[in-house]
Amino acid sequence: MRTTQFNTLKTFLIAVWVVLCSGLVTLAQAQSEQTTGLDAIAAIVNDDVITMRAVNRELSSVKREFGAQNIPLPDDETLQKQVLQRLITERLLAQQAAEFGIEVTDEDVARAVQMIAENNDLDEAGLKREIEANGIEWDEYLHSLRHDILIDQLRFRTVDEMVNISESEVDAYLARHGHASSAPAQGAAADDADELVELAQIVIRVPESSSLGQEREMQAKAESILEQLKAGEDFATLAASFSDGDEALSGGHLGTRPLDGWPDVFAAAIKDLQPGDISEIVRSGQGFHIFKVTNRGVPEPVAQQRAPSQASEAGGDSGPVMVTQTRARHILVKLSQVMDDDKARERLEQLRQRIAHGEDFADLARSYSEDPSAPQGGDLGWLSPGETVPAFEHAMDALSPDEVSAPVRSPFGWHLIQVIERREKDMSDELRRLEARQRLYEQYAEPAFEDWLAQIRGQAYVENRLDPSDSSSSQRRR
Repeated sequence: MRTTQFNTLKTFLIAVWVVLCSGLVTLAQAQSEQTTGLDAIAAIVNDDVITMRAVNRELSSVKREFGAQNIPLPDDETLQKQVLQRLITERLLAQQAAEFGIEVTDEDVARAVQMIAENNDLDEAGLKREIEANGIEWDEYLHSLRHDILIDQLRFRTVDEMVNISESEVDAYLARHGHASSAPAQGAAADDADELVELAQIVIRVPESSSLGQEREMQAKAESILEQLKAGEDFATLAASFSDGDEALSGGHLGTRPLDGWPDVFAAAIKDLQPGDISEIVRSGQGFHIFKVTNRGVPEPVAQQRAPSQASEAGGDSGPVMVTQTRARHILVKLSQVMDDDKARERLEQLRQRIAHGEDFADLARSYSEDPSAPQGGDLGWLSPGETVPAFEHAMDALSPDEVSAPVRSPFGWHLIQVIERREKDMSDELRRLEARQRLYEQYAEPAFEDWLAQIRGQAYVENRLDPSDSSSSQRRR
């Protein structure tokens, strides 16, 4: 009897086991089907995930953009990996912006749309028609514009603190390009360095940790791409297929700058290239580059670029250039995950009330400002138009001497601004120095930002499920 009961129990347990196994197989199949669907995880970036749905949505957008420009597309697998790489970079930047407390508001986007429209002699409706005529949906354009504004604000926060240009560097620049301290004679030929150059690139990055063998493999990859270009392959297609640059899915387009506004290694490589020409392979601290000059030309004379009031005051290129300078000081409260917009604004409102009740602005700046100018009581010295970010400058220009602003938001955080005094000054020499400083900043800013981004990437946890070789891990996964 016991044997019979045991055999019955054994049979029952086997049956249960078979059912459980069957259920587990069914569950595994269901999970497998889910991981290949739209909601499958394409990548993990610290604590965020990127789904295949997001990848495919971006992929469709890229295909439309390439189609509108009649650029041949790489295969879907290659393009998908490039799209995911861009999404990973965007997610890392968004996370860093959140840590800095940087937020792009709808008002920021609206101002950018208005500025872009005005620069193209259009209203917003006209700009929208132009964008959609190029195969780009308006919502996609606004999303891209919001990201670009975020990147610009991150650059202000990171690069501005990393790039310091000394007066001796400005002197060396002016001497190198043959600029005297006085304005050039009217009708003088533009310096070659003033020529505007539109550039695209394919870059194969070489991480600092790469071995000699790995570096040779990357160089061989760059050489293979160059051979394909020489054989007539489309530059934008190869950029979208192989470039490690953030601009890969824009055909490698880097933008337009004066020749000497590009980093020295770039400028040397493209100096003698004509529109349509492709450079040889160039080695930089980032990796191996191949450049294409898409356009170049001499800009309008400086006199034509000046605001009418300045041009009339200047009386021609050989005359003085009178500019209104403002001496101002400020108190800066930086944003972070702990110090959000509301808390920062509230702190500055309290300080503003204390100033209104007689406390000294400079003393409060020394105690509370998070700007390097704090030890000087927040004094920024004499500021010329264009030397500060637009939000700060607009608020400062609206103030009378001794007046204190309401809290003002900029990419650096929240400011309390006080105008000390104003003056009119002949800026003929200073404008040349300002221009030289801007050119030097453009040379240094991009490599500095790329180095910062590489550092952020190296500290992040990234699991790229479409391209495991692109994954990285660190202690930073929160």
